Amino acid sequence: MSTQNFTVVGMTCGHCASSVTEEVTEIAGVSNVDVDLASGNVTVTSSEPISDDAVRAAVEEAGYSLA
Repeated sequence: MSTQNFTVVGMTCGHCASSVTEEVTEIAGVSNVDVDLASGNVTVTSSEPISDDAVRAAVEEAGYSLA
């Protein structure tokens, strides 16, 4: 099990957090995504480490960016 933290810029509401969660959850191996809207922190739990590029692509697909 691997846990990684990322900071997402531009989320302002619950819908934003849901969009990011939905896109990141679609990455192969991801088992849980926890978004802290206030800080922009996104914690990704997966079976093995996920590349920053994969998370960046998913976050950008949701309309946001990594810090």
